Amino acid sequence: MQKITAKQLAFAAAAVALGTVLSNIKVFSFPFGGSITLLSMLVIALPGYWFGPIVGLLTGLAYGALQLIFDPYILFPIQMITDYFLAFGALGLSGFFASSKNGLIKGYIAAILGRYFFSVLSGWLFFGEYAWDGWAALPYSLVYNGIYIFSEAAITIILLLLPPVKNAILSVKKMAAE
Repeated sequence: MQKITAKQLAFAAAAVALGTVLSNIKVFSFPFGGSITLLSMLVIALPGYWFGPIVGLLTGLAYGALQLIFDPYILFPIQMITDYFLAFGALGLSGFFASSKNGLIKGYIAAILGRYFFSVLSGWLFFGEYAWDGWAALPYSLVYNGIYIFSEAAITIILLLLPPVKNAILSVKKMAAE
């Protein structure tokens, strides 16, 4: 069992706080939940990249709990778990790529795909009644969730490919690991 250090906890808490603030800076909001935010998913995926999957998953769970408190949309208890704890917790999947080449990009993509999976699952099971005319629940959920999750992901990946951004995140990773 990995022990979480005070430094790791501080970095994770800062990421949750910053991610929560950034989640309120919405580039676009969708009518039945979901929005394109200012890099909030990246900030939550970073502790996993810095410290590994345990810290990453715990950071995602804490962020999901805050999202549940500040912006709840609850239909059923299982939907709440899927939308808040599993979907945001999946952002911690970035930690599985912490030490691999191009780990930040790989980890971020894994985190996004994890979040997308749980968001689609929730949309399919619990929000199918909101599907557009002529659309079945699953295709609707795939498209609806894909629009906002992959839009933010594309913007973020473009930024992560910029050398100054990449170097800044690597510098913070080195500082966090000291």
